Amino acid sequence: MKVLVLGSGGREHAISWKLAQSSQLDKLFVAPGNAGTADIAVNVDLNIMDFKAVKAFVLQEAIDIVVVGPEAPLVEGIKDFFIADPELTRTTLIGPDSKAAKLEGSKDFAKKFMERHNIPTARYETFTKSTLTKGLAFLESLKPPYVLKCDGLAAGKGVLILDSLAEAQDQLKAILKDGSFGKAGTKVVIEEFLKGIEVSMFVITDGESYKILPEAKDYKRIGEGDTGLNTGGMGAVSPVSFANAEFMEKVKNQIIIPTIKGIKKDELDYTGFIFFGLMKVSGDPYVIEYNVRLGDPEAEVIIPRIKSDLLHFFDGIASGTLSECDLEIDERTATTVMLVSGGYPESYEKGKEISGLSTKGSSILFHAGTQIDNGKVVTSGGRVIAVTSVASDLDTALENSFEGAEQVQFDKKYYRRDIGKDLQKVAQKA
Repeated sequence: MKVLVLGSGGREHAISWKLAQSSQLDKLFVAPGNAGTADIAVNVDLNIMDFKAVKAFVLQEAIDIVVVGPEAPLVEGIKDFFIADPELTRTTLIGPDSKAAKLEGSKDFAKKFMERHNIPTARYETFTKSTLTKGLAFLESLKPPYVLKCDGLAAGKGVLILDSLAEAQDQLKAILKDGSFGKAGTKVVIEEFLKGIEVSMFVITDGESYKILPEAKDYKRIGEGDTGLNTGGMGAVSPVSFANAEFMEKVKNQIIIPTIKGIKKDELDYTGFIFFGLMKVSGDPYVIEYNVRLGDPEAEVIIPRIKSDLLHFFDGIASGTLSECDLEIDERTATTVMLVSGGYPESYEKGKEISGLSTKGSSILFHAGTQIDNGKVVTSGGRVIAVTSVASDLDTALENSFEGAEQVQFDKKYYRRDIGKDLQKVAQKA
């Protein structure tokens, strides 16, 4: 089979790395890809938001399967584009259509979906510029901290958690009245704060059957001790010790099954991955958010734990045989530490030469923000490389990831040295 992966980050490198191991694969393309994917696939200079250009390449290379990595093309309707074009009927696109993608693209849509299908989530209300006064009053009915979520996609920055009522009300005015988040903030979901511990869950589905993939915990804040600004993710660990069998059974019965049934009942065209951002509160799971693709950097720890052929699952979606596919999971622990550019998630410099890529030890290096410039690998993003290690225990995996993090060098490199430390403490107490 010929496969095209759309995207250029660590998630897409991890997906490509796994696909490259498949005996079913004939040729692998990644658009636009990065310096890491260039080692295992053919990078293609394509704007993935230009659906006509994607179509032209798919037809030119007789692509069998297109795997969409990031959310933006899905929310903008790349699946709808493929379905509507008779020339593309032989190609299977892994990802939901634009209506189903609103599970990520619209916080209000997702909340109403959860409410409709009795899926546990925080109490909420949605407000617009015309109902701003009611929104300010609703904030007064809540206890701090206050959670404000822009309805649309805001590059991972549209969620505000504020301790002060006055600040929360000021921010609500800024978003709805002054347009501080642009189009993404034409609606704002205000929800009750859930106190607990977060875990990311994933399934792959054809809209009817599903397979539960490994869970993960990611670390969003830039600073150690979970301090500072939110980022796209500074590291991840899988499996997660606090996601025990009892909790996972609740997740399956209270969240995953109702979500899949809800997708079918609402007649949503959904194939591909579902990300469940969950909060464990007093032993029970609540959905914080849906994503309609794999998380990043969670993909870099869950994919290395999948022992089965990933392309076999994509082929199962294409042929309607996903339910017959066997999923085998590596019981060992995977950890990833993200190396980022100095200044990230605010302003940072690009084009820094990267060295030490061949002395990674026992780690896998998933490139997140790199490119090849005059034969050299240089930085091209805020998150640069995810250093992933798989070992029999958490301590060894972390030790290997930190060792690999030290081997890779570029100017103003930064990484968190406390990734997984909280889970180590939990394990020590147990």
